Amino acid sequence: MQVTRPLRTTAPAALLTATALLALSACGTSEADSTGASGSGSGSGKTVEVRIPDPGNSGVLALGKKDGSLDKALGKVGAKVKWTGSAGPFAPAAQAMNADQLDIATGSITSGITSLAQRPGFKFFTAVDPDAAGEGILVRDGSGIESVTDLVGKKVAVNQGGTGEYLLLRALAKAKIPAEKVERVYLRPDQTAAVLNAGQVDAWAVWATYAVAEIGGGKAHFVADGAAIGSDNYSLNAVRTGFAEQHPEVVRALYDYLHEASAREKKDPAAYLNVFTDVGPTAVTGRAKEVQTGFTAQGGTVDPIGPEDIARFEAVAAFYAEQKVTKEKVDVAAHLLDVEKLT
Repeated sequence: MQVTRPLRTTAPAALLTATALLALSACGTSEADSTGASGSGSGSGKTVEVRIPDPGNSGVLALGKKDGSLDKALGKVGAKVKWTGSAGPFAPAAQAMNADQLDIATGSITSGITSLAQRPGFKFFTAVDPDAAGEGILVRDGSGIESVTDLVGKKVAVNQGGTGEYLLLRALAKAKIPAEKVERVYLRPDQTAAVLNAGQVDAWAVWATYAVAEIGGGKAHFVADGAAIGSDNYSLNAVRTGFAEQHPEVVRALYDYLHEASAREKKDPAAYLNVFTDVGPTAVTGRAKEVQTGFTAQGGTVDPIGPEDIARFEAVAAFYAEQKVTKEKVDVAAHLLDVEKLT
């Protein structure tokens, strides 16, 4: 089911930084009528508001918010950001875009496919290669689990229909282990660390946003990372379909900003951590900071979606249907934009 193709010139990694995934847990409608800001932005006389979840304390959007560079870039096409909501999983962000409460969000191709299986009101317009280093099957140090084969008969925490479930199923398939030989425990990622550390589950299929703290704390390690699993779990940016139709030049300007900024972040990861504060629960410190900067330095950049990417998206969609995560194969290609053609 795996589709191979030459790697990009940069190594794969999570979008922006793993600690700054854009998604929405809850938000209200914009104060401005985002669909009513007519014209092309720069020529209409009105400022187009782009509703994006608040980026938190790390990543290119956090720095762009702090130094004003993102609004400066969008201002060239008559737009500005309206920060709304907070970071969280992609599924509620997709629902918010469908409800015209959000314009931009970030998620994995895996969570994207399950959201596309509903009634999607969004399209994907950028891709970052799968994170070879920062995602995988996490186990507690001293657990006795030394390989994917050792997961047989064990409990593994996953987020249902998203990255975690995909990573576990891919790992089992590669090891030729029937999925039913391992018990999937569906948990929200923000609830899982305590459950793992209490020994209530044996492993956790997870990505860098949550893995960094556990690895950095010297409590856990990957028994198989994204590279070992053969993950095709891309990170993607999504845009509300209506917004892209009305303001393509704003979507293109946002892409240009993310592409250039993600290349700078890759070269100097530490500059994009602890943007607003270096203390408290949102700060990344000590060994965890070393882990995060290492993952980001190996990372990819925000790029257009190419034919080779689409082939891998479709392979994930076929795998999800084969594993009964979705009822049928989702047509991912029907929900993609060629950002380089937007003006």
